[in-house]
Amino acid sequence: MASLQASALGLLPTSSSSCCCSRKINAVIHVPKLPKAPFSIPKISTTRKLIDKFNNIRVDGFTNTISAPQNINFTTTPFVDDIKAQNSTTFVTIQLYSLLEIVADRVEMHANIGKQRDNWNTLLLNSINMITLTAATMAGVAAIGSAGMPILALKLSSTLLYSAAAGMLLVMNKIQPSQLAEEQRNATRLFKQLQSQIKTILALGATTEEDVKDVMERVLALDRAYPLPLLGAMLDKFPTKFEPATWWPSYQLLQKKTKSQERKQRGNNGWSEELEVEMRDIVEVVKRKDSKDYERLGSQVLKINKILSISGPLLTGIAAVGSACVGNGSWASIVAMVAGALATTANAFQHGGQVGMIFEMYRNNGGFFRLLEETIEATLEEGDLEKRENGELFEMKVALQLGRSLSQLKELARKPASYRLDGTAIDEFASKLF
Repeated sequence: MASLQASALGLLPTSSSSCCCSRKINAVIHVPKLPKAPFSIPKISTTRKLIDKFNNIRVDGFTNTISAPQNINFTTTPFVDDIKAQNSTTFVTIQLYSLLEIVADRVEMHANIGKQRDNWNTLLLNSINMITLTAATMAGVAAIGSAGMPILALKLSSTLLYSAAAGMLLVMNKIQPSQLAEEQRNATRLFKQLQSQIKTILALGATTEEDVKDVMERVLALDRAYPLPLLGAMLDKFPTKFEPATWWPSYQLLQKKTKSQERKQRGNNGWSEELEVEMRDIVEVVKRKDSKDYERLGSQVLKINKILSISGPLLTGIAAVGSACVGNGSWASIVAMVAGALATTANAFQHGGQVGMIFEMYRNNGGFFRLLEETIEATLEEGDLEKRENGELFEMKVALQLGRSLSQLKELARKPASYRLDGTAIDEFASKLF
């Protein structure tokens, strides 16, 4: 009975299937029928009506239609754009903070090196003058010495001291330590000014990539104007012609950045025709009086510095030759002592009076006036008034940079007009600071 049931269920092979090469197992599974559900699934049309009712929701008498967005592009939605803009602004702010740290480091470097080079000037000047006076004293003692005195030793010592002083003086006149110290002082002041400007940009917010580029260009321009190393990068201390210092990006760059072809009358932004004429007259006064005067003074100081730089080593060398010839005639001792005294005087006047520092001061002041001229001209060449700095703020800055009040600035601007009308000479400098 069990075998019949197994055969009926297909679990045991039958006699016919055992003769075949391949055996097949057939199973019959009976699934019980589920009871009918007591509810019915709504048709498609009924579902569409429910969705339409959901889209139109009435709240407090107002109908709010909710529509499902189709073909959403998450890369162009306003929310994603805001996130991208915020991330870009954050990255620019991080860049500006990094530049702020670099500028602060530059301030510290130039301040420390400026103190060091100021010490060079004092120590080298005192050492060279003491060596020169000692050599002159030895030459005088050797000239009046008796037979029992070591005249040869005094002569050799005096000659060696004079030669050492001449060599040290050549190096000192080449590098001009007082001028180097003034360069580092100016660089420290300008880097501090840039540092405060970066802090102002960060405090106002809304930083852009243009701000980062502008700060980088200004840092590199300052590095070129006031280099730290002496070998290979030191500025020429005796140029053929006086040229004002330049520590800002070139005028062509400022012009390219601000120049516009058409004037857009969206608003005056604090500017008027009278203010533009006033700024042009201020530039004329600066060019005629201040820049021209500092160019004249700088050229004179440059000539004096060249003469003293040649005279000091030359007189010291002559004194060394005279000290070597002491004992062969009275003229040798006279030459050795007189030339040594003159060399000491020339060195004291040049390095004690810091003629190189005065030249650098004139060069820096000339650069200040040139920067003021280029800034005003570049601002006036900008045709779009909205892209300019506010006119009233710009006028206030120019007045304070020249050490004047607004009324004094307007009075100064009238002088070029008087000169053009009745030929009255401009008898006043634009700046009251320098």
